[in-house]
Amino acid sequence: MRRIDVLGIGLGVFLAGGLVYLGFQGAGLDSITAGIWSQVLLVGGLVGWLLSYLFRAVNGDMTYHQQVEDYKTAVLQKRLEELTPEELAKIQAEIEAENEAEKLKAQD
Repeated sequence: MRRIDVLGIGLGVFLAGGLVYLGFQGAGLDSITAGIWSQVLLVGGLVGWLLSYLFRAVNGDMTYHQQVEDYKTAVLQKRLEELTPEELAKIQAEIEAENEAEKLKAQD
């Protein structure tokens, strides 16, 4: 996110708070009550955003994590494409041997 985006979002939240305040005043609330309720809504929105951010960060559902996973997949795909058929067959045989060993171990 660029700095101008952050400034725009900050200005948008500031203006939204002012509009909510004016809306509450237009609905008949006095200025103190309108100010309190507009702050309640803005703080509630901030807490909701923060909780969603923390949830995404803990679950690894962030853009950075996805980019790292995509990069790792691309690197592995590139390495796989560079293998000769003999090397590929050898790796496949090793994987099958490991799978058989896991099956035997699971049966015990």
